[in-house]
This record gives sequence, C-alpha cells and structure tokens, in this order.
Amino acid sequence: MLEGNRVSRISVRGFAVASATAVTTVGAVVGVASGSTAQPASNEAGAAVGDATLLADIPAGQQAQVQTASLTQQAQTQAIAADNAAQKTAEETARKQAAKDAIAKQKDAQAAKEKAEKAAEDAKKREDAEKITSRSTTRDATSFSVQSSYSTAQIQAMARQMVPGDQFQCFSNIVNHESSWNYQATNASSGAYGLFQALPAGKYASAGSDWQTNPATQIKWGLNYMNERYQSPCGAWDFWQANHWY
Repeated sequence: MLEGNRVSRISVRGFAVASATAVTTVGAVVGVASGSTAQPASNEAGAAVGDATLLADIPAGQQAQVQTASLTQQAQTQAIAADNAAQKTAEETARKQAAKDAIAKQKDAQAAKEKAEKAAEDAKKREDAEKITSRSTTRDATSFSVQSSYSTAQIQAMARQMVPGDQFQCFSNIVNHESSWNYQATNASSGAYGLFQALPAGKYASAGSDWQTNPATQIKWGLNYMNERYQSPCGAWDFWQANHWY
C-alpha cells in the first residue's frame, strides 16, 4: 500500500524532475554500493535523488498513476498561468480601448461645439443682413405727399414704412409715451415739441425744414436719433423703460 506522504512529494516535485534526475540517482546508488563517495551536482540534483528514490519505492503497477497525477497537476498549473496572462492581456486591451473611446468622444464634443458656434455665427450674419436689407427698403420722408393735416393712422402708416419691421414696436412704444402720435404736441412749460418731444424743438430741422408740419420729417429725425444714440429703436426703448426718458 502507498504511503500518503510519498505520493504527495512525487506529485509536488513533478514527474519531469524525477525523470530528469533518474540517471543521476542510479549512479549515486551504484557509487554508494561500491564504497565510493558521491558528490551531489546541486541542491536540485539532491532533491531529484530523493524523489527518484521515492518513485522507485512505489510498486511498478502504481507508478503510472503517480506520473499521470503529476502531469495533470503541471497541466493545471500551466492552464492557470495561461488564464492569468490572457486576463492581463484583456485588461490592457480594454484600457487602451477606453482611452481611444475617451479621445474620440472629446474630438466629437469639440467638433459639435465648433459646429454650433459656426451655426450661431451664420445665423447672426443672416440676421444682420436682413436688418440691412430691411432698412435699405424703407421709405424716406421725402417720398410722402405733403398734406395739410394728418390723422394718427396716417402717421403710424408712415412710420411703418420708414422704420424696420423688427424695430417698429419699440419705436411705437416711445412715441406713444412721448406724444400719443400727435405730431403737433407741445409741452407748455418746456417747449418740447412733436412726436418725440424734442427739446429744443429746432432739433428737427436737421431732418428737414418742414418739421413743424410734416410728421414724416419728425419720424426721420426720431429714427436717426435712436439709431445714433442707442443703435436702434429697441435699444432706445430699453433705456426708456429703465429711466423714463431717452
């Protein structure tokens, strides 16, 4: 019957070591039998001698089983080592792929940002072009027929044709607050006059000599004033709301 400690030692050391040192073991045994002194080649050789002696002690019919167990253990050890190596390779591959994905996402985000900025810039250019076109197609004060008097509706119609469409509401808000569209409105205490309550009233003259009787001339002056001082009627209206004057 096999002793448990001997089978364990053979299994741990492995059949490969026992086989590799078999010749050395035999030589050592023969030398001892003849009275000579054997010199071990190394610690490993000494260990191999011991293991080979143990293998020799095992009955011949059971040596194949021990050898098979040793080879199986070696195969399992190699399989574990291969699995560990494969796992490390997979982890390294995943890390590299994650880095590539992060870089790609960063590039995509930058491209999307640049695209959005370009779209916003193009939209601003179109808006500015539309404003320029709108202003260039408005009528001048001198294109209206001179009348002896004008109704509020007529004055507002003039303004709609002279003021850019996207600015008309702001323009109208100011005129409503200043004169209620009365082109002859006069402030008794200050002398402010007309649609925009210009002070002094003579300021309107820069737009035309008929400023006292022609609302189109006053509209021209008021629009120029708002554009020059506040960039637009809406700019003037923003200021008016904050200060109640412009």
